[in-house]
Amino acid sequence: MSATTKANILMVDDQPAKLLSYEAILAELGENLIKASSGKEALEILLKTDVAVVLMDVSMPDLDGFELADMIRQHPRFQKVAIIFISAVHLTDLDRVKGYQRGAVDYISVPVNPELLRAKVSVFAELHRKAQQLELLNNELRKLSTSVIAAQDEERRRIARELHDSLGQELVAAKMILESIDPAEMQAEAPTQAVADVCAIMDRSIQQVRSISHLLHPPMLDEVGLQSALQWYVEGLSKRSGIDIRIEVEPKDFPRLAPEVETAVFRIIQEALANVFRHSEARRAWVKVVSQNGSITSTVIDDGKGLPERVAELRPENIGIGISGMRQRVKEFGGALNLRNTGSGSCLEAVIPTDTTVSPRTTAAPVVAAPSSARA
Repeated sequence: MSATTKANILMVDDQPAKLLSYEAILAELGENLIKASSGKEALEILLKTDVAVVLMDVSMPDLDGFELADMIRQHPRFQKVAIIFISAVHLTDLDRVKGYQRGAVDYISVPVNPELLRAKVSVFAELHRKAQQLELLNNELRKLSTSVIAAQDEERRRIARELHDSLGQELVAAKMILESIDPAEMQAEAPTQAVADVCAIMDRSIQQVRSISHLLHPPMLDEVGLQSALQWYVEGLSKRSGIDIRIEVEPKDFPRLAPEVETAVFRIIQEALANVFRHSEARRAWVKVVSQNGSITSTVIDDGKGLPERVAELRPENIGIGISGMRQRVKEFGGALNLRNTGSGSCLEAVIPTDTTVSPRTTAAPVVAAPSSARA
């Protein structure tokens, strides 16, 4: 619910003239005004409509304001609805206390002061909007939290498979070779071929450990900065996936940023390219990272089949953990994430406001090639 969404204001009075006067007073608030001429009609409306404020007369036939307020408060859905009593008859302190005990948030006497009534209704309508916004954010946070836990479990399974299927098998092979060596041969002369085989296996194992470690968190990101880490990752992914991925970084003397900003930008691009590989059926992709005017703009474009519109609109119920995670990373810095179809693929753009002033340890670093042992 956006800040401009109209709140429903329910006005309850058995006298049509009073309802018209309340409507005239509250019209300039721009909210959705609903009229009910009895308590029964008001209850029927409440059961069908999300109401922010109930403005009701205390003295009504059949079902008076106090009884109606009691019935409203007994329903779990309506326990937080703001109830404002209006009365020209019940003016004593005891009547006011009775009204508050029935769940009223305010008590206005007749004749009504138009400015006062508008101010009170406006405040409670805005509080209702904020509460709805908070509930939406809480729902999104709960969904994201659940997705993060699921993603962590999946990542643990993936790492376990990698360790078991690659590193584990290599180590088992090395163990078998070592066990097959006859101790008598070891005393006579070194079994050259067996030793060579074990060394080759250990080299591959070391390479696999480095690859897994670097994909989890590239050391280059800390050592030489975002630009080099991105180029290393893009080159590795392009070779593994067969997708022609080009990267452009501006300015050429790209500055070092705060560690949390560099990590966020790297992870956003990493996830975006992973989505391109998994879902887009693209043959080419382009990455552009621009630092200017106090912000970092990261753009990933592909020539694939595009996105479903409901995903491009970033509806919480339609996006997965990857896009949710990117969106949350950007939100943490007060930035914006946009997705759109280009007609010949899709485009993701993430803008993160940042101060590019760096601490002494993070001076601008030239692009360096990734060491052979770190290439993915």
